Amino acid sequence: MLKVLIVDDHDVVSHGISRVLQDVQGVNVVGVVHSGEDAIVKTKALLPDIVLMDVHMPGIGGLGATKEIKRLLPKTKVIALSAMDDNLYPVKLLEVGASGYLTKGTNTSELLEAIQIVAKGEHYISKSVAQKMALSKFSIDGQGSPLGQLSDRELQVAQMIVDCKKSTEIADHLNVSPKTVSTYRTRIFTKLNIESDVELIRLAVRYHVLGMG
Repeated sequence: MLKVLIVDDHDVVSHGISRVLQDVQGVNVVGVVHSGEDAIVKTKALLPDIVLMDVHMPGIGGLGATKEIKRLLPKTKVIALSAMDDNLYPVKLLEVGASGYLTKGTNTSELLEAIQIVAKGEHYISKSVAQKMALSKFSIDGQGSPLGQLSDRELQVAQMIVDCKKSTEIADHLNVSPKTVSTYRTRIFTKLNIESDVELIRLAVRYHVLGMG
């Protein structure tokens, strides 16, 4: 029996996935949590075989939670779930140990297929994501995306800047102070050699690595 933990900050999504999996033979949903921090705690307590991890959540987010879970419990498999099919987040998740990456638009059959494949110790990536990852190797100037040099938290902040979130909104979402957000913004601009949010948005559009909205 495969033990699965569901992590998503939207009740409709998490409970929808839970209802689907509860009817699947050989799968046992051992818990549903709504943050990366709770995911770490529950994974340590429940020892699930697979964690279905939302990427974009308040606090440390799915990226940070995946990194910590794989550090503490390397045998636990993580499948990331995201509303976006960009190519940078999948790379980041795979780098920290995720075994799969699915978009939230995936159907039930693909979700079950991903769980079965990952349970065997293999990797699974949605076709649309895999295609974008492949195409990203051939950017218009022959270079990789400059946003790839950002840290996990810097990438989170950059995503919300591109989504036109105010500094106070970003601070509330990440549970940090507006001053800390300002520091991250400065680091992002320095690393990318840019001077404004508009330039960041242009980079995101050019390299197709951060979703809008």
